Amino acid sequence: MSLVPVYDPSDSELDASPYETWKWLRDERPVYFNDERGFYALSRYDDVAAALKDTEAFSSAYGTVLELLTPERQQTGMMINSDPPSHTRLRKLVSRVFTTRRVSDLEPKIREIAESLLAAWTPGEEFDFVQQFAAQIPSRVIAELLGVPSEEREEVRLIIDTAFHLEGDEGFTNPTAVNAILELAGYLQNLLERRRTEPIGDLFSDLAATDLTAQECVEFGLLLVIAGTETVGRLLGWACILLDAHPDQRAWLVENPDKIGQAVEEVLRYEGPSPVQARRATRDLELHGVTIPQGSPVLLLNTAAGRDERKYGPDAEEFDVRREPEHHLSFGYGVHFCLGASLARLESRIALETVLRTHPTWTVDHDRSQRAHTSTVRGWEHVWVR
Repeated sequence: MSLVPVYDPSDSELDASPYETWKWLRDERPVYFNDERGFYALSRYDDVAAALKDTEAFSSAYGTVLELLTPERQQTGMMINSDPPSHTRLRKLVSRVFTTRRVSDLEPKIREIAESLLAAWTPGEEFDFVQQFAAQIPSRVIAELLGVPSEEREEVRLIIDTAFHLEGDEGFTNPTAVNAILELAGYLQNLLERRRTEPIGDLFSDLAATDLTAQECVEFGLLLVIAGTETVGRLLGWACILLDAHPDQRAWLVENPDKIGQAVEEVLRYEGPSPVQARRATRDLELHGVTIPQGSPVLLLNTAAGRDERKYGPDAEEFDVRREPEHHLSFGYGVHFCLGASLARLESRIALETVLRTHPTWTVDHDRSQRAHTSTVRGWEHVWVR
């Protein structure tokens, strides 16, 4: 590593092992400036948490992905790209139908999906834990949640899969992925129109009955798919990798399945699948003796913050599912706290419960496994296990 590390979320080599750079940022450059790309970055827990909560100074309305930030505020029904008061209105309306009860009612279906997918994993044979299991669960659950008719779910699942197509340095902005997102938006628009005339009690039927516009309903559906599918799949991929690397902890979870929810929180803290959030500074900001000028892009490194010894103590860089859960920032903080966090936790807990009950040991083939790299998501595209 060079004397002065360079942090850039688009650097795939750094993305593979960012830990030393994250520590250097926390210790030496808590307000880091990348002069080539013109962004600032915060990496300490307290700083990232404060910025996530301060929507007045750190705005989401210009976008939340560095390469997609716009010079002007975006006019959108996408909650993730809005600030109060428009965000407050959208979240209040959506929260009326995306309830804790609706999420908890999905538990039997999630178990059914997990069991059916794992039935293809024959002991002694290779299995792609991500593509054949982890990435399948959230897309199928969200199709169920949105009320996609059973005969259309395979078609929709394929569109969702294509929406996460990666292509070189373009990441998700490649034409294949963009066209799939447009196709999915068109499908959701059509589904919404059907549910307005023939409500069946699903999420889209209930959304159609709110004061949300058609565009806002469709964009919330897209947000569920985009934010909920990719991150849960990567989270479970990390769990597979980490538990294989710590077989004693895996064995402890087999003996203590009631602690699997706690293990999910530790994976989120230690290897959060969405490690960076972008904001734009709305005024000049002073922090640690550094001035962040108004209008500057600011990256909030929430997974780097998850290893901050100032918050988590001297063993912050160690993975330990026995650790008593402490607050982490992998679902955000404040008004932008992930609306789908309860669903992600439920899916992940049930998935790991099912795996550890039916396949309590496995070995990862690191030579065949492959990472999925974008500037906003860290994780694995393929994790081959036996």
